[in-house]
Amino acid sequence: MRTNVSNALLLLAFAVFILAACSGKKNEKEAPEPTADELIQQGEYLVTIMGCHDCHSPKDVGPQGSTLIPDILLSGYQASKPSAPADPACIKDGWVLITMDLTTAAGPWGVSYAANLTSDQTGIGNWTQENFKRALKEGKFKGLENGRTLLPPMPWSNFVNIQDEEIEAIYAYLQSTKPVNNVVPAPLSLEELAQMR
Repeated sequence: MRTNVSNALLLLAFAVFILAACSGKKNEKEAPEPTADELIQQGEYLVTIMGCHDCHSPKDVGPQGSTLIPDILLSGYQASKPSAPADPACIKDGWVLITMDLTTAAGPWGVSYAANLTSDQTGIGNWTQENFKRALKEGKFKGLENGRTLLPPMPWSNFVNIQDEEIEAIYAYLQSTKPVNNVVPAPLSLEELAQMR
């Protein structure tokens, strides 16, 4: 009987030793780094589900709704369009005005224009990934540390908890897009808007 107890204790000690040794090893294999193509595909997926096209892609608008214009995806408000005819009096009465293709918005902040997110130098082609991260997570214009806060309707505060891997994927996708040369106008204050009327 004593031998059985000794053998059982020895077996238990051996099991504890094995478990302790195994607990220091990773049970899961680390996921391999995504390829450049996989990173771009993930970024395209994120840009689509996050609604970036809603404001940053010009659209043809008709009776059936809006259709993205493939040649100028993510190029923001088109500088060739006429200025916003927003009425400051309507804004002061509590209205927010948005163009049909959603690339321009007017509200208490003035008039804001959706940015060019393409890989062109007039878009984000010369931004670093750090600039892009700062713009998304901190709402800084052009991702500059001392830049002004991004204007509505850009929902940058929704992205404060976005993961670095997601930012990397989105940035990789945007840098892979067709460059569209389009200098988006600077925002207008309500005072500037009133002077234009």
